[in-house]
Amino acid sequence: MPEYLTLDDVDVRGLEVLVRSDLNVPMEDGVIADDFRIRAALPTLERLVDSGARVSVCSHLGRPDGPDPAFSLRPVADALGALTSKKVGFLEGGQITVLENTRFEPGETGNDPALAARLAEGNDLFVQDAFGSVHRAHASTVGVAELVKSVAGPLLDAELTALSRFLVDPAVPYVVVLGGAKVSDKLGVIENLLPWVDAMLIGGGMCFTLLKAKGVEVGASMVEDEMVEKVKGLLEGAHSEKIILPSDIVVADQFAETAEHKEVYVKDIPVGWLGLDIGRETNQLFAAVIRTAETVFWNGPMGVFEWGPFRAGTEAVARAIAETTAFTAVGGGDSVAALRMIGLETEVSHVSTGGGAGLELLEGRVLPGGAGLEQWAISPPGVGRTPKGAGGQAR
Repeated sequence: MPEYLTLDDVDVRGLEVLVRSDLNVPMEDGVIADDFRIRAALPTLERLVDSGARVSVCSHLGRPDGPDPAFSLRPVADALGALTSKKVGFLEGGQITVLENTRFEPGETGNDPALAARLAEGNDLFVQDAFGSVHRAHASTVGVAELVKSVAGPLLDAELTALSRFLVDPAVPYVVVLGGAKVSDKLGVIENLLPWVDAMLIGGGMCFTLLKAKGVEVGASMVEDEMVEKVKGLLEGAHSEKIILPSDIVVADQFAETAEHKEVYVKDIPVGWLGLDIGRETNQLFAAVIRTAETVFWNGPMGVFEWGPFRAGTEAVARAIAETTAFTAVGGGDSVAALRMIGLETEVSHVSTGGGAGLELLEGRVLPGGAGLEQWAISPPGVGRTPKGAGGQAR
């Protein structure tokens, strides 16, 4: 198993420390729409300041094509300053200095050595704390870690520790709940985890590709036609009995919040209508399976939860997960947003800050930004940490 250092293994007093945080927050008209990731990143920054470090923090925001004021991290720096008693500066000054959007630099996504060297310059320590970005081999995630002594921050360590429980000896029954729009986004997770889970509950838009693979006429529901043959293999494979698909669906005559809608069995989806949520019978079944579990992982809503008429399935899953005594983790921006909308965020064992990174970890893939910490790991027994399941090592 690979090892990595954490902040517990280093004395940061007097050090210049660069932190890679995940401050990629949703913006609407220049205003932060959800500060979840800022609040999640803040304890690490405050801990470093309290321990005597001088802190700079870098992150990306959105996908700008070069410098663009609409994607500046200045509003994030302002938000950080409003949330802490520490002095926060943008570009310079402050106990915490927020650097500009790393993706303003053309070398960021290509892991340009020159950019990595500029980010590393003058720093004694690099703290990788951006779980939402560790699956990307970028200059600010991998390049810097090759040049400066690097440790995992508390947020990253907590993510790897929590998600490892789904890869190494999870308590059983072990249930995975998957939703969202595309089965292609989660095929690797399905293939990697299906042999080990007791049940895999699949809703959301992705369920219609699987239903079509079973020969069900799904009307105008979203289907990834190029994935039908691939998922047919799963549905006919050795572990197919573990996959539980909806028995009933909430369908609408158009994709709109005010659309005419009704509940039908999947075999009765009308021509031209599209499924936008799972039905009541499926809600009850999914909730019952979740309540029997000892380990539950959920990624992806069951329907278009932002619209009231199509929220019941997502809410049923969220409430069942909140009520169970199992170890539970929820990942993916939409799932987390749904939890927060329903007011159940604090009722889950672990709320993940990274959607793509969490999925890649559960696929059994190496996370480049995590693997980059390994060269700094120390070998004496009892020192350093082991991320179970990281580095592609499941079971």
